[in-house]
Amino acid sequence: MSKVIMHIDLNAFFACAEELRHPEWSGKPIVVAGESPRSVVATASYQARAYGVHSAMPYYQAKELCPQAIFVPPDFGYYSMLSRSFFAYLKRYSLIIEEASIDEGYVDMTKATQHVHDAYRYFGNIQAGLLKEIGLKCSIGVAPTKFLAKMASDMKKPMGITFIYRKDLATKLYPLPVGACFGIGKKTVPHLQALGIQTIGDFQKMAAKDDPRLMELFGKSYASLKAAVNGRSSDVVDPTPMDPKSLGHSETFDYDTNDVDFIKSKIHQLSMEVAAGVKRDKKKGKTIRLTLKDSEFRSHVKSNTLSEATDDPETIYMNACRLYEANYLGMMTRLVGVALDNLVDPHEETVQMNFWNYGEYEKLDKTKLLVNELNRKMDKPALLLASEAKKKDGNS
Repeated sequence: MSKVIMHIDLNAFFACAEELRHPEWSGKPIVVAGESPRSVVATASYQARAYGVHSAMPYYQAKELCPQAIFVPPDFGYYSMLSRSFFAYLKRYSLIIEEASIDEGYVDMTKATQHVHDAYRYFGNIQAGLLKEIGLKCSIGVAPTKFLAKMASDMKKPMGITFIYRKDLATKLYPLPVGACFGIGKKTVPHLQALGIQTIGDFQKMAAKDDPRLMELFGKSYASLKAAVNGRSSDVVDPTPMDPKSLGHSETFDYDTNDVDFIKSKIHQLSMEVAAGVKRDKKKGKTIRLTLKDSEFRSHVKSNTLSEATDDPETIYMNACRLYEANYLGMMTRLVGVALDNLVDPHEETVQMNFWNYGEYEKLDKTKLLVNELNRKMDKPALLLASEAKKKDGNS
């Protein structure tokens, strides 16, 4: 029996989060990006995308394309709080959830949908409830494998719901351009087109013959990609949490490169993902680790330990860039990874928040941090929040 896997992806998450705080920005082009000359776009609203602005684009280029856009620096603490609310909402439907990133995840809905007769209405209610309760828009893909669910969620954005069954591969998946295939990067597309491959269906037909040119082009990833387009890839949703002492992200490039600007843009993107992850988990880290893999598949690792723990994306990025510039300039690279190690909890207490009371959440969180810092300096718990004092008195 096939599983029912849902891939749920928040639409333009950071931009949507900013609209929640600024309803007057609704419908306007919004670009979330740092303001330094080396910053890149974290995300852009669909209105800004209409002007050609996209994630990982340099800040100055986004300014040129859409000068009338509202440019706002990322607030990962706020985004992480919304992300926690998002995944907590999903747990109403299934506890088997794999967090793919701060704004997307896979959910095993096999048991939850056993007695569902109108699947479209069921998943539509999940989508509508998320928008009503938290204010977040999402696209949903439902399929028997994680790959197909991911492909389905990308087909209709924003606020789309798409089902792909194995019997639908010929009509829904194979007509798509090969560049739309998850796992095939933009730089690979021209090489596939040179082989006469224009669509995913073309790729599937050539892969069925195990064309040696395809096998050479994709190397070790060939077998998994072939299985994926045939509907035979993984259906295992892994809810195992990440290692709490370290959090990192990496990306393998389609081709080896020593393009400094390209590699730095990837380091920036990965640094933002790491910062978002540790903020979501309410952690900070003291050691920034940069990993590169060269054209011979050899791994190179360098790290830098700070005097104080951080969760700031620009701090992570600048230190990772320094490690790259000092050690790897000119090296042909096929993978880059950024991680934050030696994670610590800056304040042990968690903050209970109301979905809509963001301002109170932020004020309470900052107050707790201040109290904890003062207690740390005095080397004793001399200060308590009023709510905690009442709780302590009530329990004594």
